[in-house]
Amino acid sequence: MIRTKAVMSWSSGKDSAMALHVARSAANLDIVALVSNFNTDGGRVKTHATRREIVRAQARALGLTLVEIDLPEPTSNAAFLDRTREVVRQFAQQGVTDWVFGDLFLQDIRDWREAQMAALGVTSHFPLWDRDTATLARDMLSVGLEAYVVAADCARIPIKLAGARFDMNFLSALPEGVDPSGENGEFHTVVANAPGFEEPLALERGETVLQNGVAYTDFRLIAKG
Repeated sequence: MIRTKAVMSWSSGKDSAMALHVARSAANLDIVALVSNFNTDGGRVKTHATRREIVRAQARALGLTLVEIDLPEPTSNAAFLDRTREVVRQFAQQGVTDWVFGDLFLQDIRDWREAQMAALGVTSHFPLWDRDTATLARDMLSVGLEAYVVAADCARIPIKLAGARFDMNFLSALPEGVDPSGENGEFHTVVANAPGFEEPLALERGETVLQNGVAYTDFRLIAKG
């Protein structure tokens, strides 16, 4: 069977890592690159605030090319779309017109992504779509995914969970009503190991800072040797 070449929209977190694993396991998709959005000033993934060097290390561990989209802060929708369209067109010139996203159940986000991509002749794929998020969280752990909480909405989860390892203890500590996968923005993660990694990343936990009600925990990549 001929596998369709596709690009993975990469946040650096658990949902992207699991979506990549599922997409790679499918017989019809061949992921050829990761695409990540960074703040121009800080060099960190937007929303997650993951350091650029960690994302680059994730791509190396997965054996994939990383395409970096740098965006100013704040970024208008128009500026974001213009830069994204440029990257989409570059891949289209290489014959790659399929993109994979890690969204789980937010229909408005999926509709927006599909509309924007379809206008550029791109087919969108959502390997994790509509899965039960509690089951999915456990599945992530069962396949060996290792992740840490890099952003926590303190209005919905305790600040003490910022920086925590994403594991059964973390899931058990979540308040009632919080989505186990954080799909409503309750928390975001950074992945240190996942299916497809040649070897785990060595991450060092740094300080946690509170900004606009969100606790961000910094993680640094520990150089080997």
